[in-house]
Amino acid sequence: MSKKVLAIYYSQSGQLGEIIDNFTQPLIDAGHSVEKVRIGLITEPNFPWTADTFFSVMPDCQLDVPASLLPFELREDKYDLIVLGYQAWFLSPSIPFNSLMQDEKLKVVLKDTPVITATGARNMWLSAFVRVKKLINAAGGKLVGNIALVDTHPNPVSFVTIFHWMLHGKKDRYLNIFPPPGVSDADIKRTSVFGNNVISHLESNNWGDLQTELDANKAVVLNYNLMVIESTASKIFKVWANFISKRNNKLPWIRAYKYYLLIAFFVGAPILITLDGILFRFTSPKRIKAKKQYYLNLN
Repeated sequence: MSKKVLAIYYSQSGQLGEIIDNFTQPLIDAGHSVEKVRIGLITEPNFPWTADTFFSVMPDCQLDVPASLLPFELREDKYDLIVLGYQAWFLSPSIPFNSLMQDEKLKVVLKDTPVITATGARNMWLSAFVRVKKLINAAGGKLVGNIALVDTHPNPVSFVTIFHWMLHGKKDRYLNIFPPPGVSDADIKRTSVFGNNVISHLESNNWGDLQTELDANKAVVLNYNLMVIESTASKIFKVWANFISKRNNKLPWIRAYKYYLLIAFFVGAPILITLDGILFRFTSPKRIKAKKQYYLNLN
């Protein structure tokens, strides 16, 4: 019997759309109905971004301030599975995704429905995922699986290439030295493996061990050093967001935040990793395990 699947997402560059296409193709091939909806904002930021525009969205991301979505329609009143595609912006769910999760039309179909989340990120998505889980739970959805594709190049390299992409709109080799930014084409195409994992669970409506199967195929790989950086940075970003949001003239403080981020990334992060390695990494295994579970558990 054909199942009804909704895959709904936002994508400026098209990368997340490619991930969704590859993930859902096995479901289509198996005879199931897949409705794909790409949402947009009424006031859409230009792509490529300017540096000021890029950093100016940080406070609203951190503080969950929604924006107005373009109207969208859903063909069905109820689905057997919903795939939610989201991005992490400044360690938070993106403004379009947060806005989508506050839309009453989506909330109606999410209630009591199995949900799989899918993201394409530079490399830091854990804090955003924690908040995505809360949004799904608040809407009454049942999170049954998570897929997180990342740029697998070293952190400093992906930091440079993502800004080249966001500020120039080109997913190419910056200076003919750096690798292409974002999730690799090979990893995007390989997303179909996860779609194949889903089929039997969709058909039986038994989702109990789906995430175990996905993880066996490396749908989620946690980088410990990035987890350490992100768990600290997310708290600091919140402080900056609250501070900037209260300023009448925000632009000077947004620019100050930009330079803080550069210093924190290239100076603060290595120091933080070193201190964690000395104080915690090999002396607090239970604490580390609990933190990993906090970020990765579906509940």
